[in-house]
Amino acid sequence: MEKAEAKQAILDFLESKKGSKTKFYFNDFTKLLPDMKSREVKKLLTELVNEGKLEFWSSGSTTMYGLAGAGKQHATEEGE
Repeated sequence: MEKAEAKQAILDFLESKKGSKTKFYFNDFTKLLPDMKSREVKKLLTELVNEGKLEFWSSGSTTMYGLAGAGKQHATEEGE
């Protein structure tokens, strides 16, 4: 799978889950792209964050990924 296809697969996956869940663990993406090494998946996610399409969310002990601007957490953080 090419880089552009993999990025689109990640975005499509997140769009399809938009109504039920907005944040996902890194391992969710490694399962989505089983033919890619973990490091490659991490690079893709970081590129998507840098492009403004995804955002990190951290609880302090774990990092999750979601579409930029999606989810309840984002709404509460906007006012701060």
